[in-house]
Amino acid sequence: MKSDIEIARETPLKPIEEIAAGLGIDREEIEAYGRYIAKVPYGLKAGENRKEGKLILVTAITPTKAGIGKTTVSVGLALGMARRGYKAVLALREPSLGPCFGMKGGAAGGGYAQVLPMDRINLHFTGDFHAITSANNMISALLDNYIYQHREEGFRMKEILWRRVLDVNDRSLRQIMTCLGPAVNGEPHESGFDITPASEIMAILCLAKDLDDLRRRIDNILLGYTWDDRPLRVRDLGIGGAITVLLKDAINPNLVQTTENTPAFIHGGPFANIAHGCNSLLATRMAQRFGDYAITEAGFASDLGAEKFYDIKCRAGGLKPALTVLVATLQGLKMHGGADASRLSEENPEAVVKGFCNLDRHIELIRSFGQSVVVCFNRFASDTGAEMELVREHCASLGVPFAVNNAFNEGGRGAVELADLVVETIEKHPSADLEYAYPLEASVREKIEAVATRVYGADGVDFGEEALAHIEEAERNGFGGFPVCIAKTQYSFSQDPKAYGSPRGFRIAIRDIVVNAGAEMLVAVAGSIIRMPGLPKSPQALRIDLVDGQITGLS
Repeated sequence: MKSDIEIARETPLKPIEEIAAGLGIDREEIEAYGRYIAKVPYGLKAGENRKEGKLILVTAITPTKAGIGKTTVSVGLALGMARRGYKAVLALREPSLGPCFGMKGGAAGGGYAQVLPMDRINLHFTGDFHAITSANNMISALLDNYIYQHREEGFRMKEILWRRVLDVNDRSLRQIMTCLGPAVNGEPHESGFDITPASEIMAILCLAKDLDDLRRRIDNILLGYTWDDRPLRVRDLGIGGAITVLLKDAINPNLVQTTENTPAFIHGGPFANIAHGCNSLLATRMAQRFGDYAITEAGFASDLGAEKFYDIKCRAGGLKPALTVLVATLQGLKMHGGADASRLSEENPEAVVKGFCNLDRHIELIRSFGQSVVVCFNRFASDTGAEMELVREHCASLGVPFAVNNAFNEGGRGAVELADLVVETIEKHPSADLEYAYPLEASVREKIEAVATRVYGADGVDFGEEALAHIEEAERNGFGGFPVCIAKTQYSFSQDPKAYGSPRGFRIAIRDIVVNAGAEMLVAVAGSIIRMPGLPKSPQALRIDLVDGQITGLS
């Protein structure tokens, strides 16, 4: 089997103007970034009387460290639909350099179900991540300057909440001291770095409806509290316009194509374990505007990505998914069934059956939001027919539609079964109205407890002193009506990354609350989750190289 990057390199691509024309977008409307990538104005309208495309969410069971393949399934579904003559448009997230050079090595799908050009998408792309990083850190610099320039007037900060970001996994920057040295360097204080996907600027870009809304949200960013307990926001510094200028191009979705030349909008890239994990609302809306079916994904499993998609993104944008696709793999089921992590590719039907407990929890969870669900079996080369049939039979016993996706090996031909099932299910059994996990009117503690108990299956929540103090502070200052975004490990329903399967009898510990007043959500930090990842012992950077002018190691 060829590597992802070899397949990508050999795939003939169409000029991006041709991809845009297939959507009904005139070449004069797009801004090309080379031959195969373009920015599309976020406010671009489709033809008159065009119906909005049906929205499909792709999520997954609890993943292994090797992943489950949601992006591959999302791309494959679009390819399968195109083979059947449907106009399907993808809306996906942009990859982060952190995982690309750390654990993953690439995040543009796989095999014959990729978005292309994968090397540029995985690396600097159109500069959106750099714009977000620059905007975030420009705020940091201007805040430090404001404190320095107004110190003689008696201005002091009691607590600085704003942190810097970098799109690199760098554990050494998690906690730092700034302004060390002579007084001309500023007033020393403790700070730190998060990874760029966890930046509130990223969340704002992904939830903003237009440039005016982007500016409004930036102005509302909470930077900290002054010595007399007043909230200090970006608008208090008078810099909202400058930060918006840095993002004026980044707000426009990026248009690319798949391995079979179907269109894909790729825009924004928050992680679902430490942020809300969904691509931009603008890209999703654009996919619906120009496609009969809009296919999007949410990071990691349904307890993280899908919950945040429903409770945060759908609320913010008034979205109504027609269907949710739940991706499962034999390796994932075996891990949750107790199989040794080093032997997941070996035949083990007993572990598969035991792993159904995790699959069933995710099906139950998705249905609790009013969603119709289809189980997609994402096929790996080592999978056996007998074990696949076990999964098919189990889904049939639950009354859940089931289809195999083999797009990794066969492209769109391997996803026609899934495409047919998805279209049929949407036509016959579309999702009901969304049932959120909590009302916005509930208290912050009640909202966190609702997600922990209803979604994760926890017995309850233990709030640390810092978390309680920040909850009280948030509610006192008018931030209590926001939805909650829980930062938690992706490897378990619980906060213990090694509690596989369907854990019960656990509690969730919330150690802190981060107010994202511009993104209009509260980030609750659970357990030992960290918003700046570290690098593994053998990072993918060791395998990435430039050989004879060609990039290697991105897959």
